[in-house]
Amino acid sequence: MKRKANMHRYTCLPLLIVFTLILLPVSLSAQQTSGQQMQRGPQVGWSSFIRGGGVYQFDTDLDDGGNFDATRATIQAGHGYAWDDRTSVSLALGYSYDGYSFSGDTGIAAIAPWENINTFSLSLPMRWGIGDNWSAFLIPSIRSTGESSANFDDTITGGGFIGAAYRFGERLTIGPGIGVVSQLEDNATIFPILIIDWKITDRLSLDTGRGLGATLGPGLALNYRANQSWNFAFGGRYEKLRFRLDKNGVVPNGIGEDKTFPVYAGCTYYISPKTNVSLIAGVELGGELKLEDRDGNRLRKEAYDPGGFLGITFSMRL
Repeated sequence: MKRKANMHRYTCLPLLIVFTLILLPVSLSAQQTSGQQMQRGPQVGWSSFIRGGGVYQFDTDLDDGGNFDATRATIQAGHGYAWDDRTSVSLALGYSYDGYSFSGDTGIAAIAPWENINTFSLSLPMRWGIGDNWSAFLIPSIRSTGESSANFDDTITGGGFIGAAYRFGERLTIGPGIGVVSQLEDNATIFPILIIDWKITDRLSLDTGRGLGATLGPGLALNYRANQSWNFAFGGRYEKLRFRLDKNGVVPNGIGEDKTFPVYAGCTYYISPKTNVSLIAGVELGGELKLEDRDGNRLRKEAYDPGGFLGITFSMRL
């Protein structure tokens, strides 16, 4: 049996990602995986944003034979209010579509257990200043991740992120955080978050990266701002996509999972201070696919070779 799908959606390089929208005053980036330069907090009053992107993962060999490729795309929009450059609340909606195309006669490739994955997400990012130098954030979120014919009630997970950052000066903001996110037929994932915004020089910076879409995982990006129009970045992150399978599929109402560590390089062009587009390229490392039954019992687990990817992202603040 062989299933084909053109896939759209960007797992991420990555949200909430992984994660979701972390908007600190001195900033957690509005960056796409491309590593675009951070913006320092939203404008005072009402504001909106829209961002998205697409990535193609080239044919990647599976350890037990066969291969797969994937095309990923996502779109995310939000609207919020900022009382000042340190205190704001916003509502963000996102949709992502992942499609996988398997080919082969052995292992997971032979049964092609999934193809089209839809992810809907809703989050409520909040941030506020504490004293002169501390900033805190809280991001509750809920999402649905599954194939088109999966039972909707069985696709829902939720969780949140909370943390704080201390501004040591004009060049360094750093702080801890924690994320807690429920998993389909598995224990909740609890992981630490390290918030970094370090301006090493006037052009070079290191910051906490964020993926597109609904992936889960921390990342880090090194940025070089060549001039007002161009930014270059190198980064990496941990990504995990876990989803409910079709009720009439190979494993009815089962669970699929794709876990990887992408490393990427990218360049961003600023059309205006509020609008940019980025090109990204990289490789997925340590990739692993997992297939489980409806109760979360593992049926198959298979690693895959490093796989290259290429993509484009955009961001616009209104």
